[in-house]
Amino acid sequence: MHGDPTATKSFGSACAKGGKHSRETFDAARWEEFAPRLFYYQGDLNEGTDYEGLHAFLRELEAEQPVHRLYYLSTAPEYYVTVVEMLSAVGMAKESKDNDAKRRIIIEKPFGHDLESARELNSIVLSHFREHQVYRIDHYLGKETAQNITFFRFSNTVFENVWNRNYIDNVQITVAEQVDVGSRAGFYDSAGIVRDMFQNHLLQLLALIAMEPPFSFSADAVRNETVKVLSSIRPITDGDLLDNVVFGQYQGYQQAERVAEGSRTPTYAAMRLYIDNWRWHGVPFYLRSGKALATKVSEVLVQFRMPPHTIFPMPPGKSVNPDVLSLCIQPDEGMHFRFEAKLPGTVSETRSVDMTFHYNDICEFTAIPEAYERLLMDAIIGDATLFIRGDAIERAWELMDPIIKAWETNDSLKPTIYQPGSWGPDDADSFVARDGRRWLRLCGLHENGAA
Repeated sequence: MHGDPTATKSFGSACAKGGKHSRETFDAARWEEFAPRLFYYQGDLNEGTDYEGLHAFLRELEAEQPVHRLYYLSTAPEYYVTVVEMLSAVGMAKESKDNDAKRRIIIEKPFGHDLESARELNSIVLSHFREHQVYRIDHYLGKETAQNITFFRFSNTVFENVWNRNYIDNVQITVAEQVDVGSRAGFYDSAGIVRDMFQNHLLQLLALIAMEPPFSFSADAVRNETVKVLSSIRPITDGDLLDNVVFGQYQGYQQAERVAEGSRTPTYAAMRLYIDNWRWHGVPFYLRSGKALATKVSEVLVQFRMPPHTIFPMPPGKSVNPDVLSLCIQPDEGMHFRFEAKLPGTVSETRSVDMTFHYNDICEFTAIPEAYERLLMDAIIGDATLFIRGDAIERAWELMDPIIKAWETNDSLKPTIYQPGSWGPDDADSFVARDGRRWLRLCGLHENGAA
């Protein structure tokens, strides 16, 4: 879809016959059966008459039968309002009381550029569509391994009983990317890592880890708990920004095409958040994400508290390591639980050992659906559980907006430069070291190690 008058103007795009459409082997016979169900209508996003023509085209295809419609706004964000208003203006948003035909709309991220724009966009969208029709998509929630966090917690009593401040020392959430900003430099320079990753992906993973058990796995129940836990996060203010957030920028970023001269845009951030509720009071949640890092990995790591007293005589300079649970979102999809075991033949010398589960080890789990496959199917059938509600979007912006503005309005603050292929600036290591902790990683290693 395009809104630039100088570009090709269309409401869709054609598929190249015989091309590679998925991870599966291409089956020409199945494609020939499926292809006649695809239709194409070309139009201009800014032209109301083209929406009228699209509406008539769809009604002709539907042959007056009650048919569900799903509008997917895979467009540049500046066209969201235009498309929503135009769809509504020609009657394509309203659901009829006379039949069961649903009208749903998927809106891609970024949903707003800051709190004010997110609220404005929510207000406009909800003046044309009702909340149950709106599907705000974040592909991280569609990842099978992210979904499994909820099932892991609430289906296994052995872990849920210790999922609180009494047993957990800290939680670390890492979403690291090995690639640099590449062709996205123009967009990225006006966004930065906090808008691009923390406001959505990392806070959503935090919510899955920290939320209270919903009364059911229905959309409303799950999303209610998401909003509750996001509302319990202690805000970071201007005065404590430098105590709780580290910003970095990889060497060479400023030479990327379409990056402003002297840009202070961070390509890396690490932050400490606290959740002020009964379950998590006093437990730090360390979040980090960045570009041009050592490897690509998304991981939630839960470090448990040390035993209150060590009864075993330990060799000089040795101590028992804390238990660690790693939930690997990608690429090493699975779980690792590291605990201590006595080294055979010794009195009390220990080694860290792993209990591991990998999706690829079990044949039933080898065909893990892509995140968008799952989310688009859920939107088609009307299951909003894995989509973000408007109040959760706004709460996430309420948390991140002050951090972004405190950084952007203080020219004296400079990001720490780090080398591409590293794990970010040294400041991020000393940041957690001040708490007597260090960054940990199990995903892809099967053993404890400083990242």
